[in-house]
Amino acid sequence: MLPVQVNRLTVQEAGDRYVELVRAKTVTGALSPATAEVYARDVATFVRLAGPDRVLDDLTGEDVDAVLLAFARKPDERRKSDGQGKGTGKSTGKDTGQSAASQARFRRSVSALFRHATSAGWVHLDPMAASSVRARERGGLRPERRALTREQAEGLIEAAGSPAAPPAEATGSGAGRRRRADQRTDVRDALVVLLLTTLGPRVSELVRANVEDFYTNDGVRYWRIFGKGGRTRDVPLPDAVAAALDAYLAVRAGGDGEKALLLSWRGRRLARGDVQAVIDRVQRQVDPGRRRAVTPHGLRHTTATHLLADGTDMDAVRRVLGHSDLSTLGRYRDDLPGELEVAMGSHPLLRRRRGQAGRNDQAGPDA
Repeated sequence: MLPVQVNRLTVQEAGDRYVELVRAKTVTGALSPATAEVYARDVATFVRLAGPDRVLDDLTGEDVDAVLLAFARKPDERRKSDGQGKGTGKSTGKDTGQSAASQARFRRSVSALFRHATSAGWVHLDPMAASSVRARERGGLRPERRALTREQAEGLIEAAGSPAAPPAEATGSGAGRRRRADQRTDVRDALVVLLLTTLGPRVSELVRANVEDFYTNDGVRYWRIFGKGGRTRDVPLPDAVAAALDAYLAVRAGGDGEKALLLSWRGRRLARGDVQAVIDRVQRQVDPGRRRAVTPHGLRHTTATHLLADGTDMDAVRRVLGHSDLSTLGRYRDDLPGELEVAMGSHPLLRRRRGQAGRNDQAGPDA
């Protein structure tokens, strides 16, 4: 039998063709534009680290390991360094490289590239099968990405519902631009916090939401969320969230036919970065004893953690978060202080026994 003919593409050529295919999948809805860009960014990094002029089929498992290690050591430019570099994005020599989650994501992107390369005839064998480098185990989530405790989450929700009084507007010819009266940012901020904390949407899903995505069926308000991979899910809103939505819609005015749910005071759709600013603004109103920095993704962790800790069915939580696989929930489930003690203190197999003991005590010694 003749050996399989391989198209000996360079790493650069293979990367370009694969990225073109990935971006084409956004047209059919198989991938979201944001996911496609993550793949494209990871593939571009792989091409740079592996060497753009090398032949893809010549790469071995050792070569892939070298790329994965180089990526792991690569400083994460999104992190803020301590000391003099804080908030500047500049390294201070204390960078610890990529997080475990980033390393795992990069490995998945490279694996997807080689799976396609194998089926397309660009390589004889998939070198990922011989790769031995793995990201360290999860457990090192940055504090702001971890779930808030119940007390911290309740403090954030209470602050959102009781905004601070806005500063008095300046008057006279030197006054700055007034915010539009129909853009009550305090009401909008309360809705943002409630949606993130109780439903845990991805920040991309939140900013893509339109007014028409919210509807009522049999007296229950729903949010039709357009998620990753073109998948949709209809999530019922808790009563408090539905009330916050109605309060915001009552003061929101869609200028120029704007369909977006969340608008800036200028009447434009909020961007992803604006959501973090909303959270930070509300956090400043939280009592310092219950305040802790958190990201939108940290609030997604908060939703999953507290729903599961309260005994909510795992499949229901999966559907709320928009995952296709139950196993993914493990990434969004964080430990809560005292959780094990509470679970063991009310063990389901001993509840009847405790109840019987209580009735025996009430009966007295002569019963």
